[in-house]
Amino acid sequence: MDLTGFLKEMVDERASDVFFIAGLPVTYRAGGRQVRLGGEPLMPADTEAAARAIFSAAGLRDDWIDAQDNHDVDFSFALPGVGRFRANVFRQRGSLAAVVRVIPFGLPDPKEFGIPEEVLRTAELQKGLVLVTGPAGAGKSTTLACIVDRMNHGRSGHVITMEDPIEFVHRHGTCIVTQREVPTDVATYDEALRSAMREAPDVILLGEMRDVETISTAVTAAETAQLIFSTLHTTGAAGTVDRIVDAFPASQQRQIRLQLAMVLQAIVSQQLVPTVDGGVTPAWEIMVSTPAIRNLIREEKTHQIDSAIAARGDLGMRTMDQSLFALVESGRVARDVALQYAVHQEALERRLTAAGL
Repeated sequence: MDLTGFLKEMVDERASDVFFIAGLPVTYRAGGRQVRLGGEPLMPADTEAAARAIFSAAGLRDDWIDAQDNHDVDFSFALPGVGRFRANVFRQRGSLAAVVRVIPFGLPDPKEFGIPEEVLRTAELQKGLVLVTGPAGAGKSTTLACIVDRMNHGRSGHVITMEDPIEFVHRHGTCIVTQREVPTDVATYDEALRSAMREAPDVILLGEMRDVETISTAVTAAETAQLIFSTLHTTGAAGTVDRIVDAFPASQQRQIRLQLAMVLQAIVSQQLVPTVDGGVTPAWEIMVSTPAIRNLIREEKTHQIDSAIAARGDLGMRTMDQSLFALVESGRVARDVALQYAVHQEALERRLTAAGL
């Protein structure tokens, strides 16, 4: 396989992911739709050859394959004149498989990805914690790249990103942008975050808050006048707060609620929702911490956060269900699809019915 030529075709097709899995032809996803290329299904020998070609393109040795290790391996690489790619090679059903995420050169355009101005304005914050949440593949990395780019052309300071792996490459603009890849440049997120505190940071982007240690260190960093951005695989502000608190032992949950109420600046949740024309469009929930919301977090009343968000549209806030309602009202998303992605399905259904949608 001419991997370079093939991946160039994938960039031209605006593919987001390419799958090399035994039993299927080579498959890619573009615009939320799955496309299976013609030809016979791949055999285990074919997927192993593809995996070796990916390792070679990344300039890595393929010893991992011959070692018969049961774990997956995750890495990024660039092909000059083609683009950047994130690869995950893993074993399934006794054979090798690989998924390659396509990351075109250059930074994403916020308008093209429908990122609201209220989200981009988080780049103007000076301290605290901002979380971008949503399921895998919802575009969290793209959103964060656009926020960092806004900072890099609108303020000065030292921005440190910690990613696994690095996706979008930022040139130094009005900011110094330092990018560390886990585990190539540093062993773990927790180690990178602790190290960053000695590197004169103004803004820290933490690719993912994966465990209690990383969450605790991130919250503590946000308390010390740093601006921290990170992600979680949650949907909705209320669910995000609960996920963070529940990660801690019961004896520490009161303390983390108090800390979160103090440092949390915003939670942005996003989903990619299928449209009536066969594409996808983002739906957003935007929460900005107000005194009322901080009080709800402190008093363990996170179930009321959605109501607090819905009541303050004047601050640019919106719930996920409000966003879905607007998409149905505009004719871009079908009613039944919106209900599938709703946080409070019955409430959205009643509202759509009342509006005659």
